[in-house]
Amino acid sequence: MGVREPSPKTAKLTPAADEAFLHALGERVRDARARRGVTRKILAQDSGVSERYLAQLESGLGNVSVLLLQRIATALNLSLVEFLQQDPEQPVELALIWQFLQRLPAQKLPLVRAQLLRDYGTANIERIKRIALIGLRGAGKSTLGSRLAKEMEVPFIELDREVEREAGTSLSEIFLLYGQAGYRRYERRCLEKVVKNNERAVIATGGSIVSEPGTYDLLLSTCRTVWLKAQPEEHMARVVAQGDTRPMTGNAEAMEDLHRILRGRNALYGRADVTIDTAHKSIEQSLQQLRKAVAT
Repeated sequence: MGVREPSPKTAKLTPAADEAFLHALGERVRDARARRGVTRKILAQDSGVSERYLAQLESGLGNVSVLLLQRIATALNLSLVEFLQQDPEQPVELALIWQFLQRLPAQKLPLVRAQLLRDYGTANIERIKRIALIGLRGAGKSTLGSRLAKEMEVPFIELDREVEREAGTSLSEIFLLYGQAGYRRYERRCLEKVVKNNERAVIATGGSIVSEPGTYDLLLSTCRTVWLKAQPEEHMARVVAQGDTRPMTGNAEAMEDLHRILRGRNALYGRADVTIDTAHKSIEQSLQQLRKAVAT
């Protein structure tokens, strides 16, 4: 049998194309890490892939094997397909819907289709009784959320504190013992309990909840979500003003990483029902905006 002539598509695979693919792959890994707020060091610990190798991969220089890439994808709670897809520019919404449908049993798909074709009705009325605040650290979720809850005479719930109570330890210990995947499991479980046990509440979520499709979809479908938005410099300044200098300690690229996290999550945060820009505004001004937003 003779040697098969390469197809036109195969013939286009050149060193330049290989280089472009590796560069795009590195960008996807770094963007995925940034959206979750995971440092390269933590990803190295969770995946078992060296920090040096991750740096090479993210810069487009790593000739990564499928097995190592699978480890990285698992540590970030993503599928290998999401890293290898040839069309990384597909809408965020499409990717999230596809991930959600893939997790469903086949027999449930007709029910989902039927629900998408009809209005939510009373389910939407129940949903808007719970206010969920999303956004990065320093956006004002705890400060504004606690004051709004007091005015509304409803419970104020910080989801990360619920995670700590459920696990019986601090967030840092949870990440150390169980990694990102373990934290995500606690986060989902706690959100389910909060929704089940509280018909009305104001909930402050962790900044990276939007990066976990299933948990974020649950939040969007059971709560009225408000994105508290600010400039990266304000996020950083507010966190430092609270006495936490860790974001800047030993990390010369902290502000660059923060910009990248926001770029990676903008479309996800943008799925919220309401967006409130707290940039250059006092707590009272932001609270007034928040009052009006949840009253309409």
